[in-house]
Amino acid sequence: MAKRILVVEDNPDNRILITDVLTALDYEVIVAVDGEAGVQAAISDIPDLILMDLSLPKMDGWTATGQIKANPNLNHIPVIALTAHAMVGDREKALQAGCNDYISKPIDFRELADKLEKFLG
Repeated sequence: MAKRILVVEDNPDNRILITDVLTALDYEVIVAVDGEAGVQAAISDIPDLILMDLSLPKMDGWTATGQIKANPNLNHIPVIALTAHAMVGDREKALQAGCNDYISKPIDFRELADKLEKFLG
């Protein structure tokens, strides 16, 4: 059975590219376009891993990750932050919010594949 990855990304081009790469790697992809939808998708679909953009409408990725990690049914799910804001301190802020790892955009898909292997085996 394919591992399920929730992609929370508001940019349609990034969302399509990430989905295409994950599908090619034989993952099942669930998509959400904002932080609120991401939390709801995590609750309803219980993915194996979440790729979370941090700059999202309605609810940012830090807040969404915090809500996911506060839920005892979801807090075991690894969350990898995706952000174009590769500023000093952003990695630490993402990890403090509960993210398990961090990838800056533009995404290096070899790095992404390595991190998926690390968390999903």
